[in-house]
Parts: sequence; C-alpha cells; structure tokens
Amino acid sequence: MNTRQEVLDFVHHGAERFLPHLSIDCAIFGYHDHELKTLLIRHHGQQNWSLPGGYIGRHETLTEAAHRILAEKTQLTGLFLQQFYTFGDSATRMNNIKTEQTHNTTYSKVGVSLSPGHWLSERTLSIGYYALVDYLQVVVTPEFLVDEYCWLNVADIPKELVYDHNEIIQKALLTLRAHIFQQPIGYNLLPDKFTLPEIHSLYETILCKQIDRRNFRKKLLTLGLIRQLDEQKKIGPHRSPFLYEFDLENYSRALEDGSILTF
Repeated sequence: MNTRQEVLDFVHHGAERFLPHLSIDCAIFGYHDHELKTLLIRHHGQQNWSLPGGYIGRHETLTEAAHRILAEKTQLTGLFLQQFYTFGDSATRMNNIKTEQTHNTTYSKVGVSLSPGHWLSERTLSIGYYALVDYLQVVVTPEFLVDEYCWLNVADIPKELVYDHNEIIQKALLTLRAHIFQQPIGYNLLPDKFTLPEIHSLYETILCKQIDRRNFRKKLLTLGLIRQLDEQKKIGPHRSPFLYEFDLENYSRALEDGSILTF
C-alpha cells in the first residue's frame, strides 16, 4: 500500500477482498559478504522490527498470495518459496487487545482507530514461508505504513520482534538447514557463476559449522551437482580461481535417486 487512500480502503474494505484472520509472513533470506541475512521492516510508530507479510486474497491460492506479497516487497518474481509452518498459538496472537493497540499505533498515520471486533483487531493465524533471493537484485518497495527497512545478519536478529516473528525466523532457519541437503539452496542464493570458496562459505554459513573443504568439493563434483567452467575469477595478481555453475538436471536426478548431500 503506497498511498493514504490505499491504506484507508484496506482498513474499511479489506475484509471484502482478503480472508480475514489469515495472513502470510515471509522470512526472506539473502546471502552477502559471507552472511546469511533476512529482510526486516519497521511499521509506523513501532519500536520493534517485523517480517514482511500480507493477507491472502479471497480468490488466491496460498502460493499465489505468497508470490504476490514477495513481488510487492522485493520487485522479484519466480523466487524459490517454501511453506514451512502455521503460527497462531503465541500469547501475542491470542491477545486481541494487544493486536488492536499495535494496529492503532500504525494506522494512526492515516487517522484511523480500530474498534473492538474490527477484522484487523481479531486473532490472526499466519502461514510461514521462507524465500531465497539474490541479495543484490532485491529492490525494496517503499510502503506508506513502513518507516524503515533493513537487512540483518540472522545471527544479529533482535530478541523482541513483533508478535511471534522471532519464532517464525527460527523455524524458517531450521527448515532451511534441513532443506539444504534436499534442495538446490545454493542455486537460489549465489550468482549464476561462483567459485568453490564461495559455495563452501555459503554452506558453512547456513549450517553454522565447519565443513572439510576437500570432501565438500569431492562430494559436489562426484554427484555432478556443479561443473567447472573455462572461466576464472580475477581476485588478485596471483589469485584466479575457476568459476563453477550448478547442473540442475543432475541435481534433480540425484534427489530422485536419494543421493542426498551430507557433510
């Protein structure tokens, strides 16, 4: 929502277009400077950060809604997107008074005060998705009710995000770490061409552990998950490592055969 009128229309008529009490929250992960980062936003009048999210259109599938929300936030389409959990049992989600107060603080920017029983004041369940993006391609879209955006290292996430968003990020990370052995995670976080040190660093960063470099390279090449290119990356006068790319056909075949990555 980019204008005051769009916000007012959403408050007064949103329940006609969207499913009340059911939303999507997205943990958007990007990789940059050897850090796994997630995108956070701060709504008007709020001290604490939150995840990007939105409501589900009455005629949308869940996946369609998630892709729309991501496109609205990042200007990117066709992203890797994974549903991982449904949230609704936290004390903050059960507290309608707290929800109403939080919304009233934000919507005060357009002079709106929600009454008890308003569709935005009631308990809302959230379906959690995580998305993997090329950090350098993201163009964050300004929104009328959002004061700030930031990318934070997942290791530096504040302990008091709004609602249960800390729990959402933690569950998203656990799911991502499990999926790293079953999905071409690196393909979605790295450039099309990368060096072995770059993909090695990515996996170590996500898994939060050291991985033997030689065994890592051998595993990827033996399974045919990556292939070496006849190109080198110019890093310095004496450093020009070869570039690699993912072989998605071999990756898909390896997954079908049960050749799951382990390090």
